[in-house]
Amino acid sequence: MTSNFWEFLWLIAISFFLLSYLMVLVRIVVDVFRDNSMGGFAKALWIIALLLVPLLTALVYIIARGQGMAQRQLADERKFKSQTDAYIREVAQATPADQIARAKTLLHEGAITEAEYAEIKAAALAH
Repeated sequence: MTSNFWEFLWLIAISFFLLSYLMVLVRIVVDVFRDNSMGGFAKALWIIALLLVPLLTALVYIIARGQGMAQRQLADERKFKSQTDAYIREVAQATPADQIARAKTLLHEGAITEAEYAEIKAAALAH
């Protein structure tokens, strides 16, 4: 009975470390392809090394390029945040006339029906 408990606990621990390791490998592969400063040959070498000697290569990559990984991730997050903020500002600043004009364009393109246009127009005028 107790051996089953310890075997189960060991299975959970091994599963946790395996998933963590796989997440690190995926993160490294994503970073290799995201890095624009690295040439194609260098990218291919890192991927081949990850396939042949994954644990050692992962450790070397994190030690050698870990700071760059963090900087590239931060730059991507800032880019996505600025794009999201720009979109929100664009949508939030749309006047009722802009909303109606956009709906009219969609109506002429056939993307919406006359009833949908009337609904959008009523909603825009209500605000």
